[in-house]
Order: sequence, then C-alpha cells, then structure tokens
Amino acid sequence: MSYELPGAGAPDAVTCRYGVSKLRFRGPCRDLAAPYLACIGGSETYGRFVAAPYSALLEARLGEACVNLGSVNSGLDALLHDPELSRIATGAEACILQLPAAHNLSNRLYRVHPRRNDRFLQASPLLARLYDEVDFTEFHFNKHMLGRLHTVSPDRFATVRTELQQAWSARMRSLIDAFGGRVILLWLRYKHMRPDDPAEALGTEPLMVTPEMVAALSPAALDTVEVRVQMAGQSDELDDMIFGMLQEPAAEHMIGPATHRLIADRLFRALQDLDT
Repeated sequence: MSYELPGAGAPDAVTCRYGVSKLRFRGPCRDLAAPYLACIGGSETYGRFVAAPYSALLEARLGEACVNLGSVNSGLDALLHDPELSRIATGAEACILQLPAAHNLSNRLYRVHPRRNDRFLQASPLLARLYDEVDFTEFHFNKHMLGRLHTVSPDRFATVRTELQQAWSARMRSLIDAFGGRVILLWLRYKHMRPDDPAEALGTEPLMVTPEMVAALSPAALDTVEVRVQMAGQSDELDDMIFGMLQEPAAEHMIGPATHRLIADRLFRALQDLDT
C-alpha cells in the first residue's frame, strides 16, 4: 500500500527502533532477551489505524511475546537489507513474515527508495528504451508508474511483470535464509476493491505475487498461512478503526480489527499444528 497521511488520533505515532536499524516499527520497544516470535512485514503487520494488530492478539492467545516488526510502507528490499532485523529474526523462536508485493523493490528496470520501498526513484536505461514515449519524471510511486506502463502497452508490460516476479522470488529465498529458515509465510490475499476499475488492472495486493511463486517458496519455510482479506472500506470495519480527520482515505485501504482477529486465529492454529 502507498498511503501515509498525517493526523491526530491514530496509533501510528508510537514508533520505535531496535539497535542500528533505520526502520521504524510499531512501539513501544519490546524486550528481546526473553523468548519471542517476530512478526515482520509492512503496513498491515504494523497495524495502521487499529488498537490491537494481529501480533498483539496472537501474543494474548499464546502467552509468549510476539514482537511487532511491521514497518509502514516497507517492502522486500527494506527487510532484506536491514542487518539488525535479520539479527532479531534469527534470535526469535520463529518468524511470521508477511509476504510483500513484487513491485516495491529495485530491479533491472527501476530503483526504489531503500526504506520506503513504495517510492519510485529512477527508471533504468532498459526501461526507458522499452517505454520511450513515457516521461518517468512524472512518477513518485511505483504503483502509479506501473499502472501507466500497463495502460500504454499491456504487451510490453509483460516484460516488466516477469522481471519483477523473478527478482521477488530470488530475493524472498535470500530473505528466508537471512531469517534463519524458521519462517511462517503469511499471505494476505486482497479482494478487488473495484473489479471493473482500470486502476485495478495490475491485480490485487500483494501485487504480482502468484500462487505458483508462493508454492515455490514453501519448501524453504515452516508453513504458509493464506488469509483472504478485504480493505476496511470494503468490509465495513472503518467505524472500528482509529484515525485522524485527514486519514480516512488511507484507513479505507487498510485492514480492520475483525480482519486482524481472523489473522491471529489462523496463525494460532498454524503454530499449534507445528507443535504437535
């Protein structure tokens, strides 16, 4: 997701950092000396606009610390290139890793911001030649840029999609290795917000991640937990969320408290099965 609007009244304000990490996680900081599970991911794991994200709900059920290492708008590159995060992950009993989208990573076609991976920085000469009619200085976000490329030429976009999916698959394997292999993959599969809207042509979040790509990762992970989710603006959970006056458009695109409870329940059952 690519939303960040300031405003009072949301739990976003309480953030923290661990060690030398440059990423901001949901606070307050937790004690990492005791046994813990690491919940790693983006805005959904962070729990934007909800009082109790799935990590807190899971902790209450397990009776074991579940450290929230969700970082707003972070993607695969931010997670992979943060050595402090890898240190925390390898020290955990296990890691719950929310699958990131495939478009928010640097690749042979374009570069993204190293921490806010949804931000587009620069097209490579290869992409500029592939779409020589496009002015890439117009774009600030990857999704906006990719949507335009798809509109200009769906046929040429197949090359872009293949590059992103291949880069994602290779980097995800590296990330699982960096986290010590004790990883439960959490696949939050969104439904279309507006199935007939041209803006949805790129597919659903996490963008460009297919069942085949997830299945190829499964042998390297402890388990894969798939949860079908809806945005709060679609699931009627908006009234149960916490956000400031200017944040409603962003909150509509996040998941609500009932969805976090569903995720926690699915993860709890998966962890119980692993212990049997």
